[in-house]
Amino acid sequence: MQPDLTTENSPASENRPASENRPASGDRIADVRDIVIIGSGPAGLTAAIYTARANLAPLVIEGEISSTSDQPGGQLMLTTEVENYPGFIDGIQGPDLMANFRAQAARFGTEYLTEKVTKVDLSVQPFEIWVGDTHYRARCVIISTGARSRMLGLPAERRLIGHGLSTCATCDGFFFQDHDIAVVGGGDSALEEAQFLSKFARSVTVVHRRDSLRASKIMQDRAFRNERISFRWNSVVTDLLGEERLAGARLRDLVTGEESVLAVTGLFIAIGHIPNTSLFTGQLDMDEAGYLITHAGTATNIEGVFAAGDVQDHTYRQAITAAGSGCMAALDAERWLESP
Repeated sequence: MQPDLTTENSPASENRPASENRPASGDRIADVRDIVIIGSGPAGLTAAIYTARANLAPLVIEGEISSTSDQPGGQLMLTTEVENYPGFIDGIQGPDLMANFRAQAARFGTEYLTEKVTKVDLSVQPFEIWVGDTHYRARCVIISTGARSRMLGLPAERRLIGHGLSTCATCDGFFFQDHDIAVVGGGDSALEEAQFLSKFARSVTVVHRRDSLRASKIMQDRAFRNERISFRWNSVVTDLLGEERLAGARLRDLVTGEESVLAVTGLFIAIGHIPNTSLFTGQLDMDEAGYLITHAGTATNIEGVFAAGDVQDHTYRQAITAAGSGCMAALDAERWLESP
């Protein structure tokens, strides 16, 4: 349910210049909120649990269900079995885990808006957030929009993700004991994934589109010494085989043009991630890859704006670390709101 809508003459806007109080033609203005959380993965929903329990009545704008980059629940909605999240002895399905997060936050009064934020203005206070033609304002904002894995762009990816196709070896490697699997990529991340997966798999084939790796020399040396790791050079994946589970990958040799089938039951895509930060370009500090830069916990370069989860973490990218940073952001935001 959306908050009650008011006009621009609300008490919270009395001290703002008239030009800032006036919305664009046709906009509807919502009451000023203490806190708005943009994104609803483990980071955003943990932040919602904490801020709701602090009686801050958070609004979580959770994205569009049809969106693959910022869908409600984040990347765990594309994960089947989760066995490394504490508290679930027998594991739990990714969507079920996120449903639990969501219900727990709702229990304490969190409000949800299943829409996509279309624009933000973080140069004014209260901060301004647009969702279509509705204009929200908040004293504090927590950004938890996450990051999405770079994919191969194949039609079968959506069908097979979580069913033999993965983007996280740490999350899913355990399920591939004694399997023949492949890793796509040629950087440090790809070789780290291959090394980790070789602890479980019968064989690991690294598929790389060039005849040399981009990874650091030490990572290359480790991979070349690993008897379980082999390489398919100058090759790209052109199709994924299997209906309900991955049954193989079709490869094309970029030198000869020859196509072949690689018989694998697991394939890990390790060609990088894209943080969902385009909404904040020119307003918040980012690193070269587009991740939000935080300091002193989860604070961004704008006071009252905090960031948590994969949107600012390009190292760990785990549900548990995202949830932890969501807790940090909530506590940071609560303290900021209480400060003089």
